[in-house]
Amino acid sequence: MIDTHTHLYSEQFDDDRGEMILRAMEAGVKTFYLPAIDSSTHEKMLQLEQAHPDAMHAMMGLHPTSVQPDSWQKELAIVKKYLDERSFRAVGEIGIDLYWDKSTLDIQTKAFEQQIDWAIEKDLPIVIHSRESFDEIFEVLERKKHPKLRGIFHCFTGDLEQAKRAIDLGFKLGIGGVVTFKNGKIDKFLHVIPLEHIVLETDSPYLAPTPHRGKRNESAYLPLVAGKLVDIYGKSMDEIVEITTENAKTIFR
Repeated sequence: MIDTHTHLYSEQFDDDRGEMILRAMEAGVKTFYLPAIDSSTHEKMLQLEQAHPDAMHAMMGLHPTSVQPDSWQKELAIVKKYLDERSFRAVGEIGIDLYWDKSTLDIQTKAFEQQIDWAIEKDLPIVIHSRESFDEIFEVLERKKHPKLRGIFHCFTGDLEQAKRAIDLGFKLGIGGVVTFKNGKIDKFLHVIPLEHIVLETDSPYLAPTPHRGKRNESAYLPLVAGKLVDIYGKSMDEIVEITTENAKTIFR
């Protein structure tokens, strides 16, 4: 299995990171994609990638909640410098978050658009954070339409119409622990979406799947997400794993 979105460098794993990675690998998760947040976490993320070069793959980008009036342009300059200096697997995690702060919508949009331009220039996928901001995200993606624009709607929690719209724009849906929640809602329509448009993720240490909901999430719980897709799609675990793994490989090349 491939965990397409996991913050394994988070301080929440500082006490047992090695054991946690081993648990994930024993659970069948062999590849991990690490989304960037901002300059305060770059060093830890890149050190983790360096320690496990065959398993860990870093992205580079500025998380929308880190787009702040006094620092966002400086942070974007750091992102651009990294993208010019070495290769990354994606530009992410980027997007718009209107849950925490609506007042920064203007600069969040500008930062999102700038990073999309860099992704197109570098021919990289983008990994989108879209909390309470689907309309705003789609507006930007429609404006930036390009043959090279592709990626993942990370932690997809939209409705069926939004899912279809994301797919039409060339994106996969990142499905994680929310699909196991009783009030998660996406399990009610996901069967209508062909499995070819789905990738697996945990978003560790956040959004742990049932029965660990409310506790620290980790990549070893990815089989619980895959298991829920077994129920939704009526396919075997092997089929779910094979198809979602190929989808992730296609996105990240």
